[in-house]
Amino acid sequence: MNIKGQLLKNAPLAKYTSWRVGGPAEQLFLPEDKQDIQLFLSSLPASTPVFWMGLGSNLLIRDGGIPGVVVNTRGRLKQMYRTEDSTIYVEAGVPCAHVARFCGEQGLTGAEFLAGIPGTLGGALKMNAGAFGGETWDIVSNVEMISSEGSITERTADDFDIQYRSVIGHSNEWFIAAKLQLKSGDTCASQEKIKVLLAKRNQSQPTNQPSCGSVFKNPDYDYAARLIEACDLKGHSIGGAQVSKKHANFIINTGSAKASDIEALIHYVQSEVKQQQGVFLQTEVCIVGQGSSQ
Repeated sequence: MNIKGQLLKNAPLAKYTSWRVGGPAEQLFLPEDKQDIQLFLSSLPASTPVFWMGLGSNLLIRDGGIPGVVVNTRGRLKQMYRTEDSTIYVEAGVPCAHVARFCGEQGLTGAEFLAGIPGTLGGALKMNAGAFGGETWDIVSNVEMISSEGSITERTADDFDIQYRSVIGHSNEWFIAAKLQLKSGDTCASQEKIKVLLAKRNQSQPTNQPSCGSVFKNPDYDYAARLIEACDLKGHSIGGAQVSKKHANFIINTGSAKASDIEALIHYVQSEVKQQQGVFLQTEVCIVGQGSSQ
């Protein structure tokens, strides 16, 4: 197999996650480009589990790590260009904040909200990530999917069940690129809107501390942060994990947290909110991997 990227064995994943926790990948593949991923996937035995990660936000990897192969697109799959009058082609590894800025520079509006999403476009597509009232799939016209055999298929939104923070599609396929359909606008106005949104985010969220972004989905007609704060859980800690004192829907790593601390705190918050407020908070964060054997 003549792959150009790196294939690492028993590779620690904590440094690839925004929480700075998590066990190792049995195998970690750092691809060179889209063609490299195709070649690599086509060479894998069909029984090999494959997990994709980008910036490692919205992700909790348990301390026992991930079996099989982890494909990391951070700093890879980074092509982005204008294809038609109001259409932008973006590969899955491009950070959402870069997409927002690029669209604004092109004089296109509608993608400004992406500046508030701390992940890649691939992750945003997977969960229909949103911020400041906008959702990813509101601006998607087509996506490119790659199968476990390495073949690429173009699909439309009609091929998926898209809901709030949830996208259900075809098994054994992953997002590798998307075309965004936007509207013509004013570059300066778009850049100013991004500036205002980021200032709002920095004021209300613990952006300078290791977190995953929002931990819980907002229930219908309410906010997870309000419910957590009503239970007086701001600042509550388990091990090195703490409910942020700045925004109750964030859990931060104070420096010594293990994934097990964070997961235990997630369950504790769910239990308290259910008991005190009668609402079960569903997690927005994706929890994967095996528990530690220690």
